[in-house]
Amino acid sequence: MNQIGAENQTSITIDDAMSESNELDSCYNCFQHFVTNGFSKINESSFEGDIIKTSFFSSLSRNPQISYRTKIVAIHKNSNTSQCWKIRAHSFGVYTKAVADTRGGDANIKYAWYGASKNEICETVMHGFSWRRHSLSVSPAKHGLDSVLCSGVDGSGVRHLLLCRVILGKQEVVREDSRDQFHPSSMDFDSAVDDISSPTRYIIWNTHLNCNILPCYILSFEAPLYLSGLTEPKTIKPKTWITFGTLISILSPFLDHSQRASLEEQYTNYLEKKITRPQMIQRVRAIAGNQLLSAVVKLYTNKVQFWT
Repeated sequence: MNQIGAENQTSITIDDAMSESNELDSCYNCFQHFVTNGFSKINESSFEGDIIKTSFFSSLSRNPQISYRTKIVAIHKNSNTSQCWKIRAHSFGVYTKAVADTRGGDANIKYAWYGASKNEICETVMHGFSWRRHSLSVSPAKHGLDSVLCSGVDGSGVRHLLLCRVILGKQEVVREDSRDQFHPSSMDFDSAVDDISSPTRYIIWNTHLNCNILPCYILSFEAPLYLSGLTEPKTIKPKTWITFGTLISILSPFLDHSQRASLEEQYTNYLEKKITRPQMIQRVRAIAGNQLLSAVVKLYTNKVQFWT
């Protein structure tokens, strides 16, 4: 056991070495898709970013084991000026007025979370919500956990939520186990909820899908891998280890003199406990570069273990 503990401290795993390069590529591609489709990144410390961040973590407050280990990666705001989005925004405005006129002046507009896979989020950003469903279930702003659980992990370990404005109008109660209602029960209702007094789910019917809901922000975040089960797994995937010393000797022929000297200096600092293991990993990446580091460690994916 002591030997394994020492290995953990003086080694770098294949996942450690390769994860940032893969994650950066995947995140970049995903975020680039958002930007291409009219969503601009905002600073989470800005006024609106802080409001969204606070709302998100507040919605997870009943599950501190998830909230504590969740990290926001990026927030993108809908800044789309295309003709298609102008039409969708105009439709939302027209329907807001129509519902307000029908329901005594109040269209009952709320913010709500919608969680899905990265591909579905991207499709929604491009084309709107799919009509191939009877209804869409979204979570009230203060009850985001259900949408978080519905979000899919992309190739970089990041999940994505849409924060939308939703026209609810007059609501009726629909039980969660209901399978035979696909539209409002009468003209007296516009949407549905699971509980009138304290809803944890808003239901938007297919007939109103892209008129009653308007995506405003995309929140990208990292959460525990065991999220769907809400309990931490007891088994751990075996890892392949390369000691820092071995890794440095392999990298050295590909580095110039100053890079080798810098790498050796950082390794000495690490051995003298002046920097931590995560800091050492970050500095190896910074000196060698993700592309070279990934190419080198790929050679060792089928090796058993290397010891200091």
